[in-house]
Amino acid sequence: MKTLLPLVAVALLAGAPAALAQSDNSDAVGPMVTENKVDTQSFVTTVPNANTFEIESSKLAQEKSASADVKAFAAQMIKDHGKAGEDFKAALSQGQTTASIKPAGPALQPKEQQMLDELKSASGKEFDAKYIKMQTDAHKDAVALFSTYAKSGDDPAMKEFAKKTLPVLKMHEKHVKELAVAHQ
Repeated sequence: MKTLLPLVAVALLAGAPAALAQSDNSDAVGPMVTENKVDTQSFVTTVPNANTFEIESSKLAQEKSASADVKAFAAQMIKDHGKAGEDFKAALSQGQTTASIKPAGPALQPKEQQMLDELKSASGKEFDAKYIKMQTDAHKDAVALFSTYAKSGDDPAMKEFAKKTLPVLKMHEKHVKELAVAHQ
């Protein structure tokens, strides 16, 4: 059960790459990452968006991939990210932050919606390659985001969530790298 949480976090952070790249742009959508610090508002808005992307892209992988190993990874992502979403909500409710999630906003940010649309239009080996690449990038960014927040976050409950989720994200990162090698 504990391994599910980090896997969910990986899914949650699929959208983090663009956000992390925009570290000094306060007008940018995404987490503010500066000098090895992530602000709490950015963290709590990035995590649910990334989680939704991970679940939706993995559902597509279950439908469209012809590879048993990709489908198995996708199934694990759906399971783990569902659990991570629950754990995130629990941490948010226990937290001290005044940060909020916009409930009326779109399910996905434009970048994640675009990636999902790319997956929808792909098939066969092209689908697997795109899915694996997106998961690889997402996990790299998720590990960086969660690691940074676990060390420097302002909200104790969110920091604990990040710390507990980080090992699962690292496991996902390792697994998706193995998939990339297997599907070269």
